[in-house]
Amino acid sequence: QVTLVESGGGLVQAGGSLRLSCAASGRTNVNYAMAWFRQAPGKEREFVADIAWGGSSTYYADSVKGRFTISRDNAKNTVYLQMNSLKPQDTAVYFCAAVLTYNSNSVPVPSQYSYHYWGQGTQVTVSS
Repeated sequence: QVTLVESGGGLVQAGGSLRLSCAASGRTNVNYAMAWFRQAPGKEREFVADIAWGGSSTYYADSVKGRFTISRDNAKNTVYLQMNSLKPQDTAVYFCAAVLTYNSNSVPVPSQYSYHYWGQGTQVTVSS
């Protein structure tokens, strides 16, 4: 079992930047692929980005490609989401997710159903 806690959300103007963090605790002596998802009011939860355990493989939703960067520091059991050039349509609750993996170089299918552990979410609001 692993517990995920997100931080770093807030209010930012369009064009600005934020960095989200997700700290994992509990059973961290195993390998996890990690991801970020987001959910806007009245919409389905959508995939944003994920990263393999080894950090060498990443995958992004088309809507954030070139603006967001996912990274991880396994020594700190933390995954990050650097968000640049933010747009009002990026406004959502952002969730961190994890799944146990035995492949350090690949990422799961970019779907919420691929991930077993979830954080409580952090609000990101982008004003126009």
